[in-house]
Amino acid sequence: MSNIQDKVVIITGASSGIGEATAKELASKGSKVVLAARREDRLKKLQEEIQNNGGQAIYKVTDVTSHEQMEELAELALSEFGKIDVLVNNAGVMPHSFLYKKKIDDWNKMIDVNIKGVLYGIAAVLPSMRERKSGHIINLSSVAGHFVGAGSTVYAGTKFAVRAISEGLRKEEYGNNIRSTIISPGAVKSELKESITDMELKPGIDKIYEGAIDAVAIARAIAYAIEQPSDVAINEMIIRPTSQER
Repeated sequence: MSNIQDKVVIITGASSGIGEATAKELASKGSKVVLAARREDRLKKLQEEIQNNGGQAIYKVTDVTSHEQMEELAELALSEFGKIDVLVNNAGVMPHSFLYKKKIDDWNKMIDVNIKGVLYGIAAVLPSMRERKSGHIINLSSVAGHFVGAGSTVYAGTKFAVRAISEGLRKEEYGNNIRSTIISPGAVKSELKESITDMELKPGIDKIYEGAIDAVAIARAIAYAIEQPSDVAINEMIIRPTSQER
């Protein structure tokens, strides 16, 4: 039996891309998935697809920038399934721009979703995981959390922060048998690049994404981290297309 079987997994940003692929992958291996995103039509469709394939899924429309909504999401998982085994903090936005263009709203959105959203997710699940002395928190960073490119300054800053938060979480909670994993994808087929508002940058990003890999590649990596025995922690993975230089 897979170590994924019957685990309760919350997935943010589940309506498309990596989140959707991860939900399908984990449900196919026997997880009970709790889907979270803002687009209810997408969540409902994904839930139905998983259920039609014999899996278990529930959903809640959730904005990760709301601490209250993230708490409600965790409460739903606990009330429906009695526990939370894994949180996949996947929701993220990537509106690259040059600093001189002063796209302040984009900066704030990245900070709210990519950093605060991750923290709110951790805060929502940590009490029950600490009580059970068992749990696994998987945070999606990026290759931009390892390398800063011109135009990706603020985005990279948020993804460096995700890595710092994940490592801090590991050091704080390893004694409670709570695992922390950082997944840093390169170019992946998703809606992420569609959030770019700086048209001067977009052609270069589109060029990088011509070789993008399918989101299921990241979903498989997430499944691999989860299915390890509880005494084994996969702390960090970088996964990019073979053809991607950086």
